[in-house]
Amino acid sequence: MDNIKIFISNFLGRSGNHVILATVLSRIFSFIASWIALQLIPNKEFGIVLFSYNIILFILPLSGLGLYQSLIRYAPFLTVKKEKNKLFNYVLIKGIRVNSIIITCIIIIAILIPFENTHTKYYLIILSLTLFPEYIVQILKIQFRVMHENKKFSQLEVFYNIILILFISVFSFYLKEKGYVIALLLTPVFTSLFYLNKLTFRKCNKPSIVDLKFWKYGFFAGLTSVVSQLLVSIDILLIGIILVDSNKITDYRYISIIPMSMLFLSNSFMSTDFVTLTERIYNKKYIFNYIKNYSFIFSIISIILLLISYFFGGEILSFFDQNYIVYSDSFFVLTLGISSVLILRGLFGNLLSSIGKVNSNLFIVIIAVILNILGNYKLIPEFGIYGAAITSSFIMWFSSIASLLVFLYHYNKLLKNKTPRA
Repeated sequence: MDNIKIFISNFLGRSGNHVILATVLSRIFSFIASWIALQLIPNKEFGIVLFSYNIILFILPLSGLGLYQSLIRYAPFLTVKKEKNKLFNYVLIKGIRVNSIIITCIIIIAILIPFENTHTKYYLIILSLTLFPEYIVQILKIQFRVMHENKKFSQLEVFYNIILILFISVFSFYLKEKGYVIALLLTPVFTSLFYLNKLTFRKCNKPSIVDLKFWKYGFFAGLTSVVSQLLVSIDILLIGIILVDSNKITDYRYISIIPMSMLFLSNSFMSTDFVTLTERIYNKKYIFNYIKNYSFIFSIISIILLLISYFFGGEILSFFDQNYIVYSDSFFVLTLGISSVLILRGLFGNLLSSIGKVNSNLFIVIIAVILNILGNYKLIPEFGIYGAAITSSFIMWFSSIASLLVFLYHYNKLLKNKTPRA
């Protein structure tokens, strides 16, 4: 029990409580921003903007070819603050140049594609420009984490979402859907300009730590995020295709909101501790003590969540709609799947990234996508939404256990080779 107290104390010492609070507030503010936009903008026009923006969100993990992912993995190996700032500057400049090419490609494709609604083309072109400031915001967050300034990282997260609410409220009120587009563009611009002056920035030579592996890591990490987004979207997509009932899509989205939202707990821990884990990745005793304490805490949390979902699932779902009570079994099954992510996947997926094996994460997610499609086509026609929940839960457990086993395999090899930049 003393180990758990020390573990929690160390987490709080790294401003983990600020990260958790910022994550919760960001989710709340993001919901408020979406609700405000929904009240101020006509549904049809709002839907066109969201369609265009979702395309950009899908591409966003590959902005800068994922160099911001390389920054958080390689910067912890640098012990001198000046070298970390040098790497930050390199990633900032190179990422902006790469984004110029990506945005140009998006604009050309948008012009060539004959969209049913011509406004989609224009919104897609304008929103593609958000790749510049959003990329800068991402590397600012990572640089604060690299410098062990998790409190500043948390403040930036909250600041961004407060500005988002403010801009959406003002611009959408006066300019409707055009104002919403402006708000999406100006929010990261304003945030990046406000926080850039808090970091050292100057043009510099290529850091010695940068090589082909550095670029490959970022690209595969970004690609993994894209495929992971696809994995999350498949259930809803296939429910719509197989059941041909838009109401079922809405039902599944709502019954999955609460289980999926619980992932903020493990995400907060990893946002706080990823840099520390990477810095100490060759300290076997530290890593395995962390694994033991983390797994114990999240096993207890998962048991509590499972008990609540089993005994009170119907009551919880009734807050959305009385008709959702019939999905209490699906709600429990989804919570069962989420527990695997809380206990295993959230930790070991990040540990794989810490040792540089992001390609293993990508391989696991690709297999999970294939199994998800096959499982849904088998179970949705027979069991409906419950079938989709079973498939999702199975896939979560599969990817979680796979992450554990693959990490142990590569970590043992890493310790034997003692290669600092494996």
